Amino acid sequence: MNNQTESISSVSVADVLRELAGDPVGLLVRRWNWKSALLSSLFRAAIFFAANWTAGWRAAVAAMSVEFLYRGISAGIFGALTQAFREAQPVWLAACTAMVLLPLCSHSIEFAIHFFRGTPKLITSIVSSVIFTALSTLFNLYAMRRNVLIVGSEAGSLASDFRAIPRVLGGFLAVVPLALWRMLRRTPQPADVTESA
Repeated sequence: MNNQTESISSVSVADVLRELAGDPVGLLVRRWNWKSALLSSLFRAAIFFAANWTAGWRAAVAAMSVEFLYRGISAGIFGALTQAFREAQPVWLAACTAMVLLPLCSHSIEFAIHFFRGTPKLITSIVSSVIFTALSTLFNLYAMRRNVLIVGSEAGSLASDFRAIPRVLGGFLAVVPLALWRMLRRTPQPADVTESA
């Protein structure tokens, strides 16, 4: 497996949505992404612990524990959903679709669980979690397009994924600056416009 190359096959976003509607159990449960479950539950538990610290250590530990259990189960499903969009084209539509589906499903359930459990700093916790979801979904989709953090026959070990993450993170952080640079290079400058007239 070559972590540096993007997958060459592609499908449309509509194809992924049809597959999801036709076989949600196969797509989300049998392809459960244990790497996403592990990493997300650790990060999210820390977010809920920090957001609830001012309510006391017992409240912080309780919120952290609930989030750890919820994410340990659900993040593998949401990781499978993200992985399903990794080959979808166009890339921007796949990213936007994943960024709508994941928070809509994930945070609705998350809010209900913490609301009924009585998490004291619920709004702060959920807002922090939504922001983390937006960033992590984009990063995970970017990484999965490079065969990192995926499960299944094309997957590498978690150790090889960790070795690839600095390179992938650097590429992810460079996406917007590089896109802006390319856009600026293509935009005609005022002197160019007057010279061609």
